Amino acid sequence: MKILILGGYGSFGGRLAELLLDMAGLEMLIAGRSFDNAEMFCNAHTGKALLRPLRVDRADIGMALEQEKPDLLVDASGPFQSYGHRPYAAAQACIAQHVDYLDLADSADFVAGFKMLDPAAKASDIFALSGVSSFPVLTAAVLREVTNDMTVKNVTGGIAPSPYAGVGPNVMRAVMSYAGSPVPLVRNGEPSVGTGLAESIRYTIAPPGHLPLRNIRFSLVDVPDLQLLPPAYPGLLDIWMGAGPVPEYLHRTLNLLAKTRAKLGLSAMTPLAPLFYRVLNRLRYGEHRGGMFIEAKGEVTGQSTERSWHLIAEGDDGPYIPSMACEIIIRKLMAGTRPMPGARAATNEISLGDYENIFEKRAVFTGWRDEDRMAQKSLYEQLLGNAYEKLPRAVRQLHGSRKRRRWSGRAKVIRGRNPLGVLVAWLIGFPPPSDDVDVDVSFTPDTEGEFWERNFGGRRFGSYQIAGKGKDDRLLVERFGPISVALALVVQQDRLLVIPRNWRIGPIPLPRALLPFGETYESEQDGRFHFNVSISAPIIGLVAEYRGWLSPA
Repeated sequence: MKILILGGYGSFGGRLAELLLDMAGLEMLIAGRSFDNAEMFCNAHTGKALLRPLRVDRADIGMALEQEKPDLLVDASGPFQSYGHRPYAAAQACIAQHVDYLDLADSADFVAGFKMLDPAAKASDIFALSGVSSFPVLTAAVLREVTNDMTVKNVTGGIAPSPYAGVGPNVMRAVMSYAGSPVPLVRNGEPSVGTGLAESIRYTIAPPGHLPLRNIRFSLVDVPDLQLLPPAYPGLLDIWMGAGPVPEYLHRTLNLLAKTRAKLGLSAMTPLAPLFYRVLNRLRYGEHRGGMFIEAKGEVTGQSTERSWHLIAEGDDGPYIPSMACEIIIRKLMAGTRPMPGARAATNEISLGDYENIFEKRAVFTGWRDEDRMAQKSLYEQLLGNAYEKLPRAVRQLHGSRKRRRWSGRAKVIRGRNPLGVLVAWLIGFPPPSDDVDVDVSFTPDTEGEFWERNFGGRRFGSYQIAGKGKDDRLLVERFGPISVALALVVQQDRLLVIPRNWRIGPIPLPRALLPFGETYESEQDGRFHFNVSISAPIIGLVAEYRGWLSPA
């Protein structure tokens, strides 16, 4: 099988080629305007598939198809928002040459209008699929799972790339072209418009049991979902899709420019794209993680319900997700499964199960959250969602009640020797060092959270735990007097890990660089609940550590 990838050495085309390198019997033509760049890419990548550089200008795509006779063309170049008066020239050339076609278009107008080519594609007996990327293919696959038992009324989604993912110049030109422009969408059940990059929300992406992303600012983007999904869901009243690039101060700069353009009626900010491209690809710091979410609100048997799907990709795996839809279709082609002839958006071509099979090979984690089903559950069950059932029995027993209860056992206590650490431990009320001491913990729930009182051999100290809100959403917030620490609950290898994410004194955020740290987890040993709490701080070192076991009193 021979594939011509237009833009094959770019951000999306290059990653698609890398995803397919393991396929014997596949020849990929890495095509673009620069033969040197194409050749450099081919020399840098090896695998079972054959790579060959090819110089192709979009204006001459018909000639390239006639000379090379590929089985499939993948247009991964863009920006699709600026393809001019003949936006579908590449697809039309494929139809004329009887060559199958895929593209990774992110332009709502481009993908929505692609169906005009359907009669010609069917007459040529080829398939031509547009928008073969996360938006709208992965979004649509998630929503099909939701609609198994829900009438969807409201859909909100967003994608948050890792700061290390890199942004291609064509992507940046596309973003700057619609920043501050009207974006068609549906609001209150009627066709409406938003303003690109000028409307924002905050959201925390948190697959149950996995370390969540930090709370992220998302701004409205012009993606095909906004036009393609409402006709597929007649009861849909509102739809909104955003992107959450970081760092946030640069994101807010884009917001300000978009609002200024919209208010003053300025021309497109495309000339600023090279500047933002250079800045975004140099300001790389923070966690190398990305994510995506889809939140659906609607009704099940007449009752209001809310369900959300969360994805987190660790490290370098996230940037490959936009190219995975094309990968899935190409692997199916090589296995003998072919899409139906015709030209259309690719929203119904791939299932969520197809994606999950690909995700399993990489550090990509997904999960569902059913907000209404968890509303009457205990605090930890609400935060962990369906990951709660993966915990050991003893850990579930301790956290699985909304009633007052008391557990007791034995513990070992270690204290740090730094004078500042000793002072902090005294202020919080940590017990003195002991190799073996009685420990008693009482849990007193109320309507918002749960008060924990710990008694180590007569030395008492307490804390109040609640579900975080705002920037602490999806986190457990534990208050020790005026100090609050937001903690992530992570299920890993039969342990419940408790990981500090941020902290504050009263309403004032404290620097993350000074955030306490340590190995804190809960587990089960010999059928009993075991705990290990270690609290250290930068510069100070160890403050206190206590570990032991508890049983119901």
